[in-house]
Amino acid sequence: MAVQPWGASDPGEPDRGPAGGWQPQPVPQSVPQPGFHAGMRAGYADRDRTIDVLKAAFAEGRLSAEEYEQRHEQASVAQTYGQLAGLVSDLPSGPMPAPMAFAAPPVPATFLPPPPPPVRSTNGLAVTSLVFGLTGLSLPAVVVGHVAKAQLSRHDRAGDWVSTLGLLFGYAGCALWTLLLLVVLQVPV
Repeated sequence: MAVQPWGASDPGEPDRGPAGGWQPQPVPQSVPQPGFHAGMRAGYADRDRTIDVLKAAFAEGRLSAEEYEQRHEQASVAQTYGQLAGLVSDLPSGPMPAPMAFAAPPVPATFLPPPPPPVRSTNGLAVTSLVFGLTGLSLPAVVVGHVAKAQLSRHDRAGDWVSTLGLLFGYAGCALWTLLLLVVLQVPV
């Protein structure tokens, strides 16, 4: 414990009590935290989290070995959230943010991953051509497929393979309908 030349203890030091040992700080009641109930019973996981904070504080040099042992024993037998909060009230509960002077500079754009390519929407007429070709409406599939190909050449949209597939089904259907018509009419070939 650091003692100032005039006899007062250092304000940054925790209160060690009359015997020089660490004394748990009372939980401040003037500033209630939302959802915090000091009298609520603590569970094993709550005690483990408090002990983890104590371990980190000991590893960082914030607690002496004697203080750590005392607080660890008290955390092991603590029954309420208030008792656990009193054990770590003078310790940070997580990593401290870096001061602004030591903040890392932003990453240069050359080291950033490239932006994702823009999502291109599929041409609706290309899809319509494929649907017409699959349902047997061959002539509309061919007409709509050619219109879709013309639009795809003018605009940057996806769907070239869809319109090509619609055209293939459309032309195959037209050939099939033509052969069927020739067989039904019995036109000599």
